[in-house]
Amino acid sequence: MFRRLSRWAIALPVAFALAGLSGCGSGADPGAAGTSSASASASAGGGAKEVTVFAAASLTGTFTELGKSFESAHPGTTVKFNFGSSATLAQQIVQGAPADVFAAASPATMKTVTDASLAASPTTFVRNRLQIAVPADNPAKVDELKDLTDSKVKVALCAEQVPCGAAAVKALDAAGLKVTPVTLEQDVKATLTKVELGEVDAALVYRTDVIASAGKVKGIEFPEAGKAINDYPIATLAKAPAGDLAKQFVDLVLSQQGKDVLTKAGFDGP
Repeated sequence: MFRRLSRWAIALPVAFALAGLSGCGSGADPGAAGTSSASASASAGGGAKEVTVFAAASLTGTFTELGKSFESAHPGTTVKFNFGSSATLAQQIVQGAPADVFAAASPATMKTVTDASLAASPTTFVRNRLQIAVPADNPAKVDELKDLTDSKVKVALCAEQVPCGAAAVKALDAAGLKVTPVTLEQDVKATLTKVELGEVDAALVYRTDVIASAGKVKGIEFPEAGKAINDYPIATLAKAPAGDLAKQFVDLVLSQQGKDVLTKAGFDGP
């Protein structure tokens, strides 16, 4: 459907993964459902005070919120996140980046990790679908998917190797359309930013990212999105430095509290 990026553009060095990790703050309700007490977590965590989560870029808002809740329920524990393209994160994990949890935006990217025997039994926790994102004033007057084939409409897509790009390929194939993007981005956040800055007229991104933009862009539904829904799997990693805390974080994501946060952000249940 569109040209592929070279492997080196996707498989970033592990050093970037380590440099990109950032801790989230605390401040959520310590009694929030789906988390254990502080004393129980300290015992179960074996003294571990940090849990590192690699997660798809489209989970940035929801996982940051859940991370704050986790920290509040586990005083003294820090949740560090590495958000980015699932394909890049999977490669970083395979190359040895220390991580406890991996939440991917597609089964294909999770398979990279499970095939390397670095995770087992991933659980699908949400699903996501594409929308056409356009600037709030929609200067190119985009109304439907076939409008993206107009050579006068500047379009941004995710690279085909990453989940949002693979979904775009499926949706366009389902519609029998060919789109020539002016840019291919390595994750959905970067793709959406092109629309927010007015650098393109439209992009195919996840519905959740349109919602997270808080009115900076307008989302347009299209029927072929139903042919390209992405399942999101999550798993604790086999070599997790903080295995017990990793399991507790995954339990939080799968809990009713986690479901409520994710559903509010526009994700569908599995």
